[in-house]
Amino acid sequence: MTEPLLQRPPVPWYREPWPWFLIALPGSVVIASFVTLYLAVTHADALVVDNYYQQGLAINRTLAHDRLALQRGYRADVMLNQERTLLRVKLTGAELPPALRLRFIHPTKGGLDELVVAREIQPGLYEGRMQVATAIRWDIDLEDAARTWRITGDWYPRDDHFVLEPSGK
Repeated sequence: MTEPLLQRPPVPWYREPWPWFLIALPGSVVIASFVTLYLAVTHADALVVDNYYQQGLAINRTLAHDRLALQRGYRADVMLNQERTLLRVKLTGAELPPALRLRFIHPTKGGLDELVVAREIQPGLYEGRMQVATAIRWDIDLEDAARTWRITGDWYPRDDHFVLEPSGK
């Protein structure tokens, strides 16, 4: 026969599973908070800018650059080689500049942004070298060397050709 429950010798608390389960719940929260603290300290948030007020004031100048590109009728056909190391830009519109600046802007990591200067090799045809890191999508800013006008758009690296046209903002 089985001996009654009351007559069993007491078992120490550390040999029971329930106290350990109850200790593990807050213990896992403490460990998770240290991991979160480590990630917050070692990975800076590149999306936050220090001078947000200045950037807010500059938006009107940026919109004027977009309008100027629209007035001049600029349109850019951007072609890339298979290795993504050489790009050519066919620019149409009035008053073509001698050089172009293409900024490849990573949507979340500012440290991966790339600036490519494309020089005119024929009237309306520009060429430049690039080394852009791997990403799913890039924001593109195309402007002249004097930064008087701007065309923006997106590029998906799976495409070897894309078109940039000024928006009517």
